[in-house]
Amino acid sequence: MKKGLEKFYDLVASFEALPSIGKKTAQRLAYHIVMNDNYSGIKISHCIENAITNITKCIQCGAMSQNEICEICLDDTKNRSQMCLVQSAKDIFFINESKQFDGIFFVITSLEKQEIDNLKKFIEDNKIINILFALTPSLSNDSFMLFIEDNLSKYNINFTKIAQGVPTGVSLENVDILSLGKAIQSQIKI
Repeated sequence: MKKGLEKFYDLVASFEALPSIGKKTAQRLAYHIVMNDNYSGIKISHCIENAITNITKCIQCGAMSQNEICEICLDDTKNRSQMCLVQSAKDIFFINESKQFDGIFFVITSLEKQEIDNLKKFIEDNKIINILFALTPSLSNDSFMLFIEDNLSKYNINFTKIAQGVPTGVSLENVDILSLGKAIQSQIKI
């Protein structure tokens, strides 16, 4: 069956290589583009090419940007003394969508000396006094935060992290034990 359809199965494999797309979804997408909507396929390929060609990392904070410096770093309305530290530029989209943080961001992907030095420069340039860690809750990320706090000890910075616990609308039976434990430890007065 695959003989003579190598190009189709190459397309399926390309879709399947993307996060959260399994074999059946990849086949449906490939079939739809090839057999039902060639225009969408051409448009998608053009958008991918444009994005790859024109989007890069902000030289200051590491966020995604079409320019050397991202829109967030250029935004004078942002509270420049507040910084949210994330491990992936995509996390900035979700935090911005919440409209609950009005500061600036910094993306740190490793604890290598160069990245820590870039973080220190960013803190000094922006006179950061509050850092919010927006990292996925885990023991390794707790260590990650402690390492960063230790490396920034010479600065007068208030460190906080996003709350963890039971998500809104999720039954307790569907919450993992670690999250439930954190929620109980972090209980708040009502």
